[in-house]
Amino acid sequence: MERRKLLTALAQGGIAATTVGVVSSCNSSTPTASSGTATSDASLPTVEWQMATSWPVSLDTLFGGAKLFADRVAAMTGGRFKITARAAGELAPGLEVLDVVSQGAVPCGHSASYYYVGKSAVMGFGSSLPFGFNAQQQNAWLYEGGGLKRLQEIYASKFNVIQFPAGNTGAQMGGWFRKEIAQLSDLQGLKMRIPGLGGQVMGKLGVTVQTLPGGEIFQALQTGAIDAAEWVGPYDDEKLGLNKVAQFYYYPGWWEPGTTLEVQINLNEWKKLPPQYQAAIETAAHEANMITLSRYESQNNEALQRLIQGGVQLRRYSDEIMTAAEQASFALYDEFAAKDADFKSVFDEWKQFRNRVYAWNKLNEGNFEQFTYAQLKT
Repeated sequence: MERRKLLTALAQGGIAATTVGVVSSCNSSTPTASSGTATSDASLPTVEWQMATSWPVSLDTLFGGAKLFADRVAAMTGGRFKITARAAGELAPGLEVLDVVSQGAVPCGHSASYYYVGKSAVMGFGSSLPFGFNAQQQNAWLYEGGGLKRLQEIYASKFNVIQFPAGNTGAQMGGWFRKEIAQLSDLQGLKMRIPGLGGQVMGKLGVTVQTLPGGEIFQALQTGAIDAAEWVGPYDDEKLGLNKVAQFYYYPGWWEPGTTLEVQINLNEWKKLPPQYQAAIETAAHEANMITLSRYESQNNEALQRLIQGGVQLRRYSDEIMTAAEQASFALYDEFAAKDADFKSVFDEWKQFRNRVYAWNKLNEGNFEQFTYAQLKT
């Protein structure tokens, strides 16, 4: 069966299983089939995986996206392939998910690739680059612009992992600050939690950068260990209580205009799976990618209004800071490209795609938004 037809059949819940000669990677009793299952053919193996994640359970959109992915895999395999999502810290620290998956200690994980730019700067492309793509553009690059194929080649060679987009936060906010940041000089010496290449750009602007998992941000701000922090956006930030320990909320999140989350799978475990299960993973990841973004788009404005009503001071980054940040971002990319062949090969393609998609969006969608947003009264 052709790959596209296989994915379609799985999504519709009607695939007929074929005999496969694989064994379960974990011993378990046969799980109960979920509603909307695709097949109950006894020739398919029973597989049960644990999935490490980078998210606390309290973040129901992020952790919920991992759980959504797992639930859909179970539904599309007649309950025979069961994945259990575990909160950050249960199977691995939140910032070490890729490590345990790469080592084979855990078969799969749900994380964000930019947590691992310390291993290779090219990891930033899998999530979001400063002044890069919004969610729609990021998906276009990954699915149709060759981005995912190129990244999968790098993941396989560097980490023995295959990954699939499995969530997107949309455009993020610009972080919480305990004091106003009116001009570029106000960033000097500031201690801020911010990961990925965005953190490296902030470092170029004079910020002392720290990387902390979500569950540790509140305490670090509360105790003064850091002066500022970014997480995602109003819905998740409110759940973490960041508004209780910092008053000033900045926008836009120029370092994360459309952040992709991903499912990471140990390549050895992936190869053990029958094609039906591999296709279920790809389809479930695609669903999680779309639904997570939709949830954030639906929830964020209501949460933002609650924050403002509670006394949060909304602030826009000055043009001075935005200009300096953009210049520092592309200077950083040039530095990486000069010394990292993998980064250069992806960046060259990414930049060409960015030029094309920006030109199209500016002409059509950008003009539509410029007009319609100007008509808003509030």
